[in-house]
Amino acid sequence: MILPMGNRELELGGEHLGHLRESKDIQGDMPALRARLSEDGYLLLRGLHDVESVNAARRVVLADLDAREQIDRSHPRDEGVIAEAGRGAFLGGRKAVTHTDEFLSVVEAPRLMEFFTGLFDGESLAYDYKWLRAVPTGASTGAHYDVVYMGRGSLDLVTLWTPLGDVSYDMGPLAVLDGPRGMAEVRSTYGKMDVDRDHVTGSFSDDPLALIEQYGGQWLTTEFEIGDALIFGMFAMHGSLTNTTLRYRLSADTRYQRADQPVDERWMGNEPIAHYAWTKGETVTMDEARQRWGV
Repeated sequence: MILPMGNRELELGGEHLGHLRESKDIQGDMPALRARLSEDGYLLLRGLHDVESVNAARRVVLADLDAREQIDRSHPRDEGVIAEAGRGAFLGGRKAVTHTDEFLSVVEAPRLMEFFTGLFDGESLAYDYKWLRAVPTGASTGAHYDVVYMGRGSLDLVTLWTPLGDVSYDMGPLAVLDGPRGMAEVRSTYGKMDVDRDHVTGSFSDDPLALIEQYGGQWLTTEFEIGDALIFGMFAMHGSLTNTTLRYRLSADTRYQRADQPVDERWMGNEPIAHYAWTKGETVTMDEARQRWGV
């Protein structure tokens, strides 16, 4: 199967694109999960969420998109078919959606918070700001570290990527770069960047093959069923395949850490300030920054 990622086409099962390792076999073993997260940089957990809760959150998101004429009403709303003029949407910070009981019942469910308390071996907290995306046809995410967007608190912060519905290969699931060489220089340069402070565009590379050619490794992905989730750390290089369907890929990114560690103040509180300087004024391109860093 040939799958597009950015401006490239990769063969699933070939040299450049493989499969994420599942962790359901150790899902109840917290020391084993911690060890695997440290080893692989991610955890693929099937059935982490309650399916009915995810479906309820999905309906809230689709209703919001429909109210803003982003859904093709000649199809059932639940299919999430994109309207002719549909642009997709980043709904991060849209509390009318992300702080509904339905949405919070997924990303702050008591059993989920208990899971993270076990994973961190200490009381956990979730960042107040919630990231939510409706990814349209033709869109993908470039390769990046999350730390450049939220690195002012604990570096043990993790991202939970939750698809709000089934995500097949052609809908553009997430992909993680596995086993690259020489990324210490990337971590010590790009990995110390702050998009608000440094005014640098965030993605390290929009070319998934160029990244492999320079640093080695292989992209890993999978298809997701509703209820599945992917957890990864701040220094996991990741991006996404391209959505080639006519339906939105709905997904949430939420962040968790130990409650006794420092937090990034941009993402906490009743009205988080979020990114306050990124893309404002003159912005340094990543090509310029990488040339300066020598990576």
